[in-house]
Amino acid sequence: MKLKWKDDVVQSPLGRAKGLGSSHHGTHHWWMQRVTAISNFVLMAWLVFAVIMMPGWTHGEFTSWLAHPINAILMILAIISTFYHAALGVQVVMEDYISCTAFRVVKLWSMKLFFTAGAVACIFSILKIAL
Repeated sequence: MKLKWKDDVVQSPLGRAKGLGSSHHGTHHWWMQRVTAISNFVLMAWLVFAVIMMPGWTHGEFTSWLAHPINAILMILAIISTFYHAALGVQVVMEDYISCTAFRVVKLWSMKLFFTAGAVACIFSILKIAL
C-alpha cells in the first residue's frame, strides 16, 4: 500500500494530515443527508396517513386520489427525496469500503445511474396517472 506521505521524514501527525488536501467537500453531502432525512420523515408521515385513510379503495379510487395535484406533487417530492437520500447513503458506504479507485468510480457512476433511472420511472408513472 502506497502512503501519501513519507515515513522516513520526522513529522507530527497534524503536519502529515495538513498535507493531504482539503476536507471541505463533505459538508454539503452531510447537510443534504440531514435535509433529505427530515423531508423523508415529513413526506412519509403524510403518505402513511394517506394510506391509512384509504382501506378498501379500488384501483380507480386510488388513481383518482393520485390525480389530484397536491397528492401527485407530494408523491413526486417523496420519490425525489427518498431516492436522493438513498444515493447519498450508498455513496458514503462505497467511498468508505471500496479501496480500488477505478472500481469505486465505476460503482459510483452505476449507482447514480440506477437511482436516477428508478426515480425517473417512478415520477413518470405518477405523471402518467396525474395527467
